[in-house]
Amino acid sequence: MTNNSTITVDEGNIKVERMFDAPRELVWKAWTDPKHFMQWWGPQGFTSPLAEMDLRVGGKYHIGMTSPDGRNMYNMGVYSEITPPERLVFTQCMSDEHGNAVSPASFGMTDMPDETEVIVTLEDVDGKTKLTVQQIGFPKGQMTDMAAGGWAQSLEKLATTLG
Repeated sequence: MTNNSTITVDEGNIKVERMFDAPRELVWKAWTDPKHFMQWWGPQGFTSPLAEMDLRVGGKYHIGMTSPDGRNMYNMGVYSEITPPERLVFTQCMSDEHGNAVSPASFGMTDMPDETEVIVTLEDVDGKTKLTVQQIGFPKGQMTDMAAGGWAQSLEKLATTLG
């Protein structure tokens, strides 16, 4: 799988940029429609069997992904800004299968924060879409590098689903 994303990792911030040969409205739908979201969410080899989205400011989402070895992992968060089709801001934390927040430390991930903020920006560039994903609140280290790589792999899957 090729990687066409530009990744920047600074203290407390992951930034991934990627150009998609698809209109902004379609990329927005891939982020906000559970049926579309489940087609691409997660790193290479992972599937997404769950995406529940209450797409409104203050609304919650609950998403799941399954690793190639069958292990289920879940995230949840709250939307704080929704500006279709250009900007989506939400918190992200690990959760159990019911959508209750859990500390990453309970899974042995001691260098991962309990909660981060994700900012998704979609910019129309001559009929294509420049996507920027920022995840704020990660300390620099192995988990940050893994998260950045996971974003890049997920966005590669998104490019494939967009055609």
